[in-house]
Amino acid sequence: MKILLTGANGYIGMRLLPLLLEEGHEVVCSVRNANRLSISEDLRKKVEVVEIDFLEEVQPEKLPKDIDVAYYLIHSMSASTDDFDEKEEVSAKSFNAYLEHTQCKQVIYLSGIVNETSLSKHLTSRKNVEDILGDGVTDLTVLRAAIIVGSGSASFEIIRDLCEKLPLMITPKWVKTRCQPIAIRDVLTYLTGVLGNEAAYNDSFDIGGPDILSYKEMMLGYGKCRNLHMTIIDVPFMSPKLSSYWLYFVTSTSYKLALNLVDSMRVEVITKDTRLQEMLNVSPVSYTEAIDLAFKKIKQNQVVSSWKDSMVSGRFRSDLKKYVEVPDQGCLKDAQTIELKDPEKALENIWSIGGKRGWYYGNWLWKIRGYLDKVFGGVGLRRGRTNPNKIYEGDSLDFWRVILADKKEKRLLLFAEMRVPGEAWLEFKIDKDNILHQTATFRPRGLWGRLYWYTMLPFHYFIFNGMIHRIANS
Repeated sequence: MKILLTGANGYIGMRLLPLLLEEGHEVVCSVRNANRLSISEDLRKKVEVVEIDFLEEVQPEKLPKDIDVAYYLIHSMSASTDDFDEKEEVSAKSFNAYLEHTQCKQVIYLSGIVNETSLSKHLTSRKNVEDILGDGVTDLTVLRAAIIVGSGSASFEIIRDLCEKLPLMITPKWVKTRCQPIAIRDVLTYLTGVLGNEAAYNDSFDIGGPDILSYKEMMLGYGKCRNLHMTIIDVPFMSPKLSSYWLYFVTSTSYKLALNLVDSMRVEVITKDTRLQEMLNVSPVSYTEAIDLAFKKIKQNQVVSSWKDSMVSGRFRSDLKKYVEVPDQGCLKDAQTIELKDPEKALENIWSIGGKRGWYYGNWLWKIRGYLDKVFGGVGLRRGRTNPNKIYEGDSLDFWRVILADKKEKRLLLFAEMRVPGEAWLEFKIDKDNILHQTATFRPRGLWGRLYWYTMLPFHYFIFNGMIHRIANS
């Protein structure tokens, strides 16, 4: 079958893509920016990529007409605290308009469990999208899940941050809310199991794991799996806003996502039917098994996708392609060069920068900068990096975004997502004479921008000079 995969560079889409290809399907990946599809060259050769922004005017000619099935994996919860529901409505209507010009027979939508009468804004929006997709010209299959547990998933990483960092927690009352977590591998089994399955047409199914747990029980369960000694004291007086700030400062989540998550955590998300489990003969894994599986992937450096690499994890929503050309006019620069004795080793060091490896020199200063950034509402160093030695365009890298990563041309270009009074780039390039060029470029915004640069100049001198020498000689 020919399958349209929207959200192809998202957490679920990145996991689903290789499975569809293994089953012999043709896959059309729909992304807003083709450069942000973080897959290997071998995998890219096997798919067709189309650039579509479902928030913009419909252009039917962009989409192949011979689509058989489409996955709708577009969500906007992390992007906004106010109008994400409006954006999700526009996206769903545009999606329907695109499919009207194709031969698509089935749409598969991954939604949230909506069995309570009083829903959060997030779950209300998911239900609204279901209704909109149901009004389309194709048969609709809806899978409703609670929180998804897997390496790189937002839920797993938040629980991981809380439990690993805080042996003693004073928590809000929503930690008593029950939910039914499901392992990412089971979600993928359901998503592929309903593909082309006429018994699942025009129907919705709850999917969940075998355990019904409160968020407190999930954190304690995580601690037990990791041999952590934890004490959790829940109190009734933490407001949703205060809870959101608590999640924002302690975990790797963004504030917008934290606020929407807290709003949703007051609602129980428990499955009401097991029809699909019986139909597909699925035996879902337990919560503790899901955690063990996640850590196996982490230890083997096989994390395929992470929510942290999504654009909504950072500050910028615009097309980052416009930042590929580093400006010269009106900019301040710190340019360093060094001759390399072992250019291949230096290249590997460049491709391993950030995350646990750090920035090679003055890591404590980078950490202070990250902490200050987070205090002022920036991303800080919370995101790290998904893979220790692989980088793709569009990946997050601590408080940077990868704009260009061309290992053949030996060039890496990063754009700052930290809070600065201007725009900042950091570039590494090895030329044909084996000279490493390291250039920090800053385009200041007004007087404050220039004051910022000159205030940081002494630190830049030591940090950037030390960094290039460590990259060259480590």
